[in-house]
Amino acid sequence: MADSTIKKIDSDHSPSGSMGQKYLVSGKLMSMRLWEDLQPGQQKEPSAREYETVGYAIKGRAQLDIEGQSVLLGAGDSWVVPKGSRHSFTILEPFTAVEATSPPAQVHGRDE
Repeated sequence: MADSTIKKIDSDHSPSGSMGQKYLVSGKLMSMRLWEDLQPGQQKEPSAREYETVGYAIKGRAQLDIEGQSVLLGAGDSWVVPKGSRHSFTILEPFTAVEATSPPAQVHGRDE
């Protein structure tokens, strides 16, 4: 029998991760997280993760660097960070974005 469970998460009560992310809903194969009001000058150190990430910018601007490529992100832009690619973000204006990861980033310490 297929899983027919519905989940609703109130983000006011969502747990936060060590990098400032807020964990939203999570399924077996993917999860969502929110990066809320990240401030300019904050740079995420380069890292490579064991999951794929797709994201959508809600407000602000940031620069995404992946494997020697750079792209500017603004409200309405979306992106993908392939599994295992070395990447980093630089926040240029107060930035809010939502991301989905597959498999779920917060499971088994993948986000640390």
